[in-house]
Amino acid sequence: MPEFKYARGRIIESIRFISEEMKEFQEEYSQKNKIQYQSDRKLQKLMDRTVENILTALVEACGTFLTERGISAESYADALEKCAQELGLNSAEQQELAALAVQRNRLAHRYLNFRWQAVNDFSRKRPLITKILSLLIKGEEENKP
Repeated sequence: MPEFKYARGRIIESIRFISEEMKEFQEEYSQKNKIQYQSDRKLQKLMDRTVENILTALVEACGTFLTERGISAESYADALEKCAQELGLNSAEQQELAALAVQRNRLAHRYLNFRWQAVNDFSRKRPLITKILSLLIKGEEENKP
């Protein structure tokens, strides 16, 4: 059976996408509060979708990172946690990152009562996401052929 490999550069492509989406979030939505969010249905959709895109791409990047190293994951949360562990983040950071998988699912599955909570949690954890993205980039640069 041939060895399975992701296309080279997949992690970098995901990180570029995440970076663009995070820039949009910062510029367009980071200063919005819960009242603004709840009173504007179009804003809700835009914020929800932007955060969902970021978190889905983050799961994909982490999953690719693990797959390239022969490490399996049982769930999105497990992929985020194991990736953080492999990249040397501490236990608290690993748990915080893993919790973002729950927020991603809340947005993807439209859990109405938890959408603002998911967006707000993402907003608070942006520095952690930036940290793991930087570590993923560093790892990719070190593994160039």
